[in-house]
Amino acid sequence: MHSSTPALRVLFLTTTAALGVLATTAGALAAPGPGADPGAAGCTSSVPYASGEGGYDTYRIPAVVTTAEGALLAFAEGRVGGAGDTGNIDVVVRRSTDGGCTWGPLSVVAAGGGDTRGNPAPVVDPATGRVVLVTCFNGGQATEAEIMRGEVGPEESRRVFVQTSDDDGRTFGEPREITDTAKLPHWRWYATGPGHAIALTHGAHAGRLLVPANHSAAPPEGSADTGQEAKYYGAHALFSDDGGQTWELGYVDDSYEGALNANESLAAELPDGRVYFTSRDQNGTAAGNRLDSYSGDGGTTLERPWAVQPTLNDVPVVQATVLQVDGGSDAPLLFAGPSNPSAREALAVWRSDDAGGSFRRVTTLSELPAAYSDLVQVDRDTVGVLYETGADGPYETIEFRRLTGLTGLTGLTGLTGP
Repeated sequence: MHSSTPALRVLFLTTTAALGVLATTAGALAAPGPGADPGAAGCTSSVPYASGEGGYDTYRIPAVVTTAEGALLAFAEGRVGGAGDTGNIDVVVRRSTDGGCTWGPLSVVAAGGGDTRGNPAPVVDPATGRVVLVTCFNGGQATEAEIMRGEVGPEESRRVFVQTSDDDGRTFGEPREITDTAKLPHWRWYATGPGHAIALTHGAHAGRLLVPANHSAAPPEGSADTGQEAKYYGAHALFSDDGGQTWELGYVDDSYEGALNANESLAAELPDGRVYFTSRDQNGTAAGNRLDSYSGDGGTTLERPWAVQPTLNDVPVVQATVLQVDGGSDAPLLFAGPSNPSAREALAVWRSDDAGGSFRRVTTLSELPAAYSDLVQVDRDTVGVLYETGADGPYETIEFRRLTGLTGLTGLTGLTGP
């Protein structure tokens, strides 16, 4: 499948003041990472995916990683028939060798063929440089609601697959099913991420590939519930200790009490080796839309149950992303998501200097509609945000925004988009 290359949108940024944050200008952007084209170092934004291009009605569900060679891989769902979550949906990727300023041709990584392939959760194995991609499948006519109600047979319900690339993301092998080890028999819905997975680098579990994920459970026997109720959502972790060959379940959130409904979780490894988990609260009864927890054993168990993160109460009910910046014990933990609690708009970045105990907003990329996102470290001074946005609605484009100002790891530049 071939795609026309979306026109590069160069956005001019205006410098704003933010407490404890460095100031910079677009002309002070850091050089791209290894393998990049130095001539493109001045860009601030690009659009790897635009609705209506490349044979797809809509692109959704962004995920991005930096490869061993320093390239960026921007994954998305290419939705053929419309913006909805059900139907003929492929997992697609574009590759950048200049820090996200320009992108190579679109490639189909997992073809739906009339069914739904999605929820890309990529990670790079630090031992081999292999790109490991975990995705989900369901029949093209099966909706999430039907699956949660148990109305869909196992072949058409949610299934889990893994595939790999040994050439730095240029090509991928065929998807290989891992549902039997990834999904418990009483689970119905299943979703990886959405967003990047992580590779652990500290302690006894160094080298582990850890995929944050979520599921829904069947109601208990005799219940009048259908299973579609939000309280049956729960988060869990999936991990591999052999580079993606075999997989095991880690912790499982199975409270299903309705106060906190963890869904669409992501993870970051903190400098002390613990894993920080963040999740949307899927219409729980507690006050707040973001939940978090920690694991001290590589995602095998949680140190405490999921709890509301009150300093992120500006975020609506939506997927959001988290990234631990490289650079030692003083490096910040970053979080990105929409910043209007009642609407998907105004994509912002927060930072935490206390390992996720609290967050403060440091920049708003734009006031435009915005939804799902993923954070990536481009080089030592640059992070990127791959996010859904548009002038009239959040699903018109997937934009890649470069943010600089991490020099010395003392602050993230406060930048406001046009």
